[in-house]
Amino acid sequence: MARYSHIVGWGMYTPEHVVTNEDLAKIVETNDAWIRSRTGIRERHLVDNPQESSSTLAARAARAALERAGLPPTALDMIILATSSPDHLFPATACIVQDAIGATNAGAYDLSAACSGFVYGMAMAHGLIVSGQANTVMVIGAETLSRLVDWSDRNTCVLFGDGAGAVILQGREEPGGFLASVLGADGSGAGLLTLPAGGSRLPASVETVRRGDHYIKMDGKAVFRFATRVMANATRQVVEKAGLTLDDVELIVPHQANVRIIESSVVRQLKFPREKVFVNLERYGNTSTASIPMALTEAVETGRLKQGDHVVLVGFGAGLTWAAALIQWGPPIPLLPRWQRWWHQAWYPFHRARSAWRRGLRRVLAAWLGTKERSQEEFEGLRSRAGLKKEKKE
Repeated sequence: MARYSHIVGWGMYTPEHVVTNEDLAKIVETNDAWIRSRTGIRERHLVDNPQESSSTLAARAARAALERAGLPPTALDMIILATSSPDHLFPATACIVQDAIGATNAGAYDLSAACSGFVYGMAMAHGLIVSGQANTVMVIGAETLSRLVDWSDRNTCVLFGDGAGAVILQGREEPGGFLASVLGADGSGAGLLTLPAGGSRLPASVETVRRGDHYIKMDGKAVFRFATRVMANATRQVVEKAGLTLDDVELIVPHQANVRIIESSVVRQLKFPREKVFVNLERYGNTSTASIPMALTEAVETGRLKQGDHVVLVGFGAGLTWAAALIQWGPPIPLLPRWQRWWHQAWYPFHRARSAWRRGLRRVLAAWLGTKERSQEEFEGLRSRAGLKKEKKE
C-alpha cells in the first residue's frame, strides 16, 4: 500500500530582543532607508542571552510543532535539524534538542546545506517515511547567525536574524502531502558565501581570529545573480516534476533572504502573482534555514493555506545549494482537548528530571570506576616495590 508524508504540525520561535534598522544605524554607517531599499528588512530578532543558542531556539519551535500536531515527543522517530550555526561542530545540535524535548524514541542528526537546508531536510524525512523506515519525523531549521556576523560590516550585519521553525511529517495512506522535490548544488561557487575558519581546513588560531575569518563572508552581487536564476528554475522544475503547472499553485513560500531576489525570481521571472507569494522578512531578516519553516508557520496561522492547496517551498544557500518542494496541504489538524495538551506538557519537566538523573548517574559511575582503576594501579605499584611479579595465567 502506498505511503504519503503529510505535514501534521508546525511551529516557530524567535528571541524576544528586537533590533531595528535605526538601532543598527547607531553602530555602523547605514540607515533605515538604505537597508529597506536594498533588502526589504525593517527589523530582526537577535539572541541577547548567553544561555540562548540554536538548540534552545529549536527546542521551543519543536515543542510548538508537537503541540499543534497533538503529539507527545515520544511519538517522533527521527529529528533532522538543518542549521549553519550549530551549538558545536559535534555533537549534533539535533541530539541536544532530542534530549531537551524528551524525544526518547527518536534518532537525531544535523544537516548542513545552508539556507536550502530545511527543504533538504524535508526531502530526507519524506524518503524515510515512504520507505517505511520511519513514520513520524520532525524537521527543524534553527539559527543564531548573530553570533557569526561581523557587526562592523554593514553589508552583512544588516541581513541576518535569529530564529527557529519546525514541522512534523507523518506517514498516511491518504494521497497528498509531499509530492515532489528538487535538490541541487554547485560546489564551484563554495567561496561566494562562507564561514572560512573553525573547521579542519582552517582551525582556530590567533591569526584566524585577527583576520576575522570566523565571521560570515559573502560576495553579495554574485550570490544575488545566482539566487535570482536558481529560485525561478527550481520552482519550475518541482512543479513540472509533480505533474502540475504554476496555475495549480496557490502559494509560494520562498527563502526570506532579500525582497529584491523574491520580486525578481518569483514574481517577474515566473510571472507569478505577488499576492500569492508569502513574505515576512521585513520583521525577521534572513534567518537562513529557519526562514522557510517560520514563513510557512505564519502562512498557515494566518489562513493562507487551506485543504487541497498546493504550496511550493523554495530556497538557495551557501554551497552553492538550492532546493524546492511541492506540497499539497492536508485537512485541518484539530486541537487536542485541554487535558491532553496538559498531559503532553507534563512530560517536559518529567524528562528534564530524568535527563538530570542520567547525567548524575554517569558522573557517579565515572567517579567509582576512576577510584577502582586508581586502586588497582596503587596495588600493582606495591607489588612491584615488593619485588613481586604478576602471575601468568596458564
